[in-house]
Amino acid sequence: MQRLILMRHAKAEASAPGGDVDRALSERGLRDAAAIGRALAARGLKPDMALVSGARRTRQTWDQVSDHFGDVELRVSDSLYNASADTLRRAVEAAEDEAGCLLLIAHNPGVHQLAVEYLIESAASPSVLDKMSGGFPTGAAAVFTVDVAGRPSYEGWLTPETL
Repeated sequence: MQRLILMRHAKAEASAPGGDVDRALSERGLRDAAAIGRALAARGLKPDMALVSGARRTRQTWDQVSDHFGDVELRVSDSLYNASADTLRRAVEAAEDEAGCLLLIAHNPGVHQLAVEYLIESAASPSVLDKMSGGFPTGAAAVFTVDVAGRPSYEGWLTPETL
């Protein structure tokens, strides 16, 4: 893997009859996810593999962002639903030899915690760490390059509010 995109699902409805796993994206979430997909593609950030939580809102986020990518191998996994940072990292590491650019779409707090871990490992500047310490908003994406030894380097941060 040469590049990793960590993304939190876009804004979802407050509740759903089937419970949390069945929450759908709100209208804002649908717009935000499409905007992030356009922004990633415009920057040449087109994954060749995506790992997506089985929750409805993450699958819908994928549907919106993937319109801008072309052919991408999709792997949906229920094990990514509300997964810890350690579980998410293991999923990323298991797929790293199969993808040049990997997109992970999952949930907080795991996505936020994993992004902070990668920032610390990459010796990101204090200003970047401060920005990320405020949380990982819905629909946001953090981009890292990864060297052959598996060391991340922070490349950028996209949020619906900054587009």
